[in-house]
Amino acid sequence: MNDIKNNLKREIGLIGLSANIINIVIGAGIFVLPAIVAADLGAASILAYLFCGVLITLIMLCFAEVGSKITATGGVYTYIEKSFGAYAGFLTAILFLFSNITGTAAVANAIINIIAQIFQIPENPFIRVLFFLFLFGGLAYINILGLKKGVGLVKMITLLKLSPLLLIALIGFKDVSLVNLQWEVTPSFQQIGTTSLILFFAFSGAGSALSVNGEVKNAQKTIPRAILLSTVIILIIYMIIQTVAQGVLGASLPLFLENPLGEVANKIIGPVGFTLLTIGAGVSMFGNVSSKVLSTPRVFFAASRDQIIPFKKLSKVHQKYTTPHISIIVYASLCFLFSIAGGFKELAIISSATSLLIALGISIAVIKLRIDKRFETDLKTFKIPGGFTIPILSSIAILWFLSNLSLNKMIAVGISIVILSIIYFLIISKIGKKKE
Repeated sequence: MNDIKNNLKREIGLIGLSANIINIVIGAGIFVLPAIVAADLGAASILAYLFCGVLITLIMLCFAEVGSKITATGGVYTYIEKSFGAYAGFLTAILFLFSNITGTAAVANAIINIIAQIFQIPENPFIRVLFFLFLFGGLAYINILGLKKGVGLVKMITLLKLSPLLLIALIGFKDVSLVNLQWEVTPSFQQIGTTSLILFFAFSGAGSALSVNGEVKNAQKTIPRAILLSTVIILIIYMIIQTVAQGVLGASLPLFLENPLGEVANKIIGPVGFTLLTIGAGVSMFGNVSSKVLSTPRVFFAASRDQIIPFKKLSKVHQKYTTPHISIIVYASLCFLFSIAGGFKELAIISSATSLLIALGISIAVIKLRIDKRFETDLKTFKIPGGFTIPILSSIAILWFLSNLSLNKMIAVGISIVILSIIYFLIISKIGKKKE
């Protein structure tokens, strides 16, 4: 399953895809996550990372197997659509795009807030609009010019965003107090599980990065390797940063919810360190947005290609640059409009639950694809060892995650699925009448 017929070039290698995954997953969350986790578990926070790391590994192994078998552009949408059909694909595409666009818009607002804080720029709606126009217009232009330029930007931003984090983490070890890392009472399984739910959202985003699968070189090998490599790197970075933050600030860590790493840097280096981490936060957020502008338009492209979204122009490929230019422009435009509109806290509730539902679909897809003989290929693909054990454990873990969601979140997700189902069957009915 590839995109040769759509004229998309396979130019992304292991480093490029790994960087794209890391860039999207490590966004704004890492700069506030240590304080949030410490507020729940204190010095025992590292247990939540270990617990969540195991569960995330199970989920990402499922992504790796499915991604090695279905290598067409579209990422999680294509995985679900090929595994379960058009209806499931439609729900996945719309929910994924909706949560992705609003999330990107929220990050864009955070970027301008950081810039305003650094340069002491007064609140001005006109300046915000110009910034959003420059941000999304510039990123769209770079990605339309060619995939290599977009991937090159992602690699550069990934290096820039990780440098201050790793620097502070390494320097911070000399100021870590072992006393601050000791806990007297071990938290309950329920407490660790609830906090791990927060951490799951900090690991989300890989699905968006995998939307460029149809442009990955040697996809059967590159995709699973990139998924596993990036997951290990992200988990190690998170655990190191949490350990340093807890070890340096101790019981006071939960007091710095807005910028805990900035406070760590301020304590071990001084004001320069605080400024460095604040700038690092801005670069990290920019990297998150740049990766999404690279990846997510491919979902528009794939959904249009498969006639799940009834807009044929979204599946057009630029004759000169061989990029899905219409989809890139539409995605960037929607992000621009949502950025102007505001923060969308209500939409974040649906977005969080959606990522869990999609991950559940991927885990079940592993079982479906093994049973369905249509997906057998002569090419060597990645297969999770242990039979159906890993996908079953992954599904159980996700269902357990979902059980920790509030009733309001569950109702919101249910209503969204009902509304989208009605829209889907109306579209199918309209297409059927046209054929008659």
